[in-house]
Amino acid sequence: MHVSRVFSNLTPNWYASIMGTGIVAVAAVSLPWQPPGLHTGALAIWALSAVLLVALTVAFGISWARDPGAARRHLLNPVMAHFYGAPPMAVLTVGAGTILLGRDVLGLRTAVDIDWILWSIGTVTGLAAAAVVPYVMFTRHRVKVDSAFGGWLMSIVPPMVSASTGALLVPYAPAGQARLALLLACYAMFGLSLLASIVTITLIWYRLAVYKTGDAAMVPTLWIVLGPLGQSIAAANLLGGVAHEALPAPYSTALQAFGVVYGVPVWGFALLWGAIAGAITVRTARHRLPFSLTWWSFTFPVGTCVLGTSELALHTASDLFDVAAVVFYVGLVAAWITVALRTARGSVRGTLFAVPAASAVGQP
Repeated sequence: MHVSRVFSNLTPNWYASIMGTGIVAVAAVSLPWQPPGLHTGALAIWALSAVLLVALTVAFGISWARDPGAARRHLLNPVMAHFYGAPPMAVLTVGAGTILLGRDVLGLRTAVDIDWILWSIGTVTGLAAAAVVPYVMFTRHRVKVDSAFGGWLMSIVPPMVSASTGALLVPYAPAGQARLALLLACYAMFGLSLLASIVTITLIWYRLAVYKTGDAAMVPTLWIVLGPLGQSIAAANLLGGVAHEALPAPYSTALQAFGVVYGVPVWGFALLWGAIAGAITVRTARHRLPFSLTWWSFTFPVGTCVLGTSELALHTASDLFDVAAVVFYVGLVAAWITVALRTARGSVRGTLFAVPAASAVGQP
């Protein structure tokens, strides 16, 4: 494989590999069951995700320096543009892992400082993606009536990730107005992403009902729908858990209760969508399900469901959620191992760099 091919075909969806790796580490910390060795393994995976983040960002810097027009071409591509949400979510995931796991080797103060930097970068770029990509979609992209696919969620979910990871920083924000502003900003981002996701999921459901599943390469992106569902459950409960740090009762109590009142019904819908997406995936695999970077859709969205389920287990003390969180995590790890090995093999062989950017994720 020629090195120039790597830099010529780097696309934003590569950051999904960091999202999928980092969530394995972050989700492990939240599990209600902590077997020996889990924390150490999670720490190693977080370190791997951090290294991948640095390496991929450097590679992108080189790629864009060699081809300054690449970023604009990706933005104007009606499929690839939505994956500009992947870099912010990768940064936010690694940042969350830093404060949850990296503190073991960096120390709490350093870990918090690094997370503040990564959270700020991820939040600013995530909000930019959530605004710019839909704007370009509405004004420049040529979108067909059957174009809706799971990737449309990628650009609007980052603020929800900021909301859930921001909850980790609320206790470390200066008390008073600064802490209150952070909490309220996280809730605002929760609502921003949730409402946009509801609209988009509705369009995806409509497309499936009228135009069916479409190209096999795009089927894995159906799992992306689990991302805003699981992440919103986690965000509602994580923010509710720290609301008392910035708000007095009864608001803090109401927000804590909201996490469960909102989370349980949405968890039910996540199960429904997971069953539908699983059935479609199995049906497609019986014929042919070619490997591509879209397979990383099997990891991060499932990881958010692990986070959400673990938070429900914590706030309800329900054995049902305890067991479900562990089962989901086992599935997440199995998916991550499978996709990571295939990605590594495809990268070494050069097959993942041998296709044009537009077709790297398929066409809707």
